[in-house]
Amino acid sequence: MLMFANYQYLYLLLLIPVFLVGYALLRYLRGKRVKALGDPVLVEALMPSRSRSKGWVRMGLFCLAFAFFVVGLARPRTGARLAERKTKGAEIIVALDVSNSMLAQDYSPNRLERAKLAISRLTDRLQEDRIGLVIFAGTSFVQLPVTTDYVSAKMFLGSIDTGSIPVQGTAIGDAIRLCIKSFSAQSEKSRVIVVISDGENHEDDAVGAAKQAAELGIKVYTIGVGSAEGQPIPMDGGLLRDKDGEIVVTKLNEQMLRDVAKAGNGAYIHAGGEEFGLNPIVQDIRRMEDEEFGSVVFEEYDEQYMYFFGVALLLFVIQMLIGERKPRRKLFEV
Repeated sequence: MLMFANYQYLYLLLLIPVFLVGYALLRYLRGKRVKALGDPVLVEALMPSRSRSKGWVRMGLFCLAFAFFVVGLARPRTGARLAERKTKGAEIIVALDVSNSMLAQDYSPNRLERAKLAISRLTDRLQEDRIGLVIFAGTSFVQLPVTTDYVSAKMFLGSIDTGSIPVQGTAIGDAIRLCIKSFSAQSEKSRVIVVISDGENHEDDAVGAAKQAAELGIKVYTIGVGSAEGQPIPMDGGLLRDKDGEIVVTKLNEQMLRDVAKAGNGAYIHAGGEEFGLNPIVQDIRRMEDEEFGSVVFEEYDEQYMYFFGVALLLFVIQMLIGERKPRRKLFEV
């Protein structure tokens, strides 16, 4: 199977039709100039050595050489084989609240964007640990299964907003239970759930779900986002109001989050500062016993670009050697 390391260069192949159309237009304009000199048949008779076909042959060779050169730039590779890679670390699943209350602006620009920035910085500090992402509001969804691909983690993180979960609410318990199911089969000891929320749980028994996680050896940490005084929720150019027309104010429920963390044998941290409260959690993870994970990865690609460059060079040389005149002698002249 042929794969490309720099596939974006393949877009240069779109220039080939431009070359062909441009050359055809050039020949058309040249033909008009010849007609302006006089009778085309007479003019052609005055230039017996001029070949009408070699121009297209040269242009065809140029386009073919250009195509090989572009494919070479894209770095085609073959021969990848599957290999098992062993890593050591912990498995961390972040459960991120994406309910409308996370739009409150206790933090700049708002609670949700600030939490996403903190998770992104967390991935920068991970080494061989695995990270997964669960988002929740009135229900829960696995945004990213546990992985060591931190680039993909950031990509999935960037696409999250309050519209990612259509059902509004804050079901922390459901999110914790989904996190429990989302750990890999290889993980048994070093497993951590980090819940980032304002703690306004309206749906289920979050404390009971945290106890269930603790019984399975999973630590549950909670990070409280927001303030005790509360903030209104920006919505559709205004502020969110209840059915009576009153402005909805969302407040941080610290006691709720403390109870969840205590039941999960973890700790509660109020989000603040540059690291958003993640530093103590990272330090606790570092003290855990690393588990060994096996993962199947592609490795040992065979680079093929040099062959394409070689063919391109050969075609360019042939194209330059072919003139626009007819050969002086025929190959089988008697």
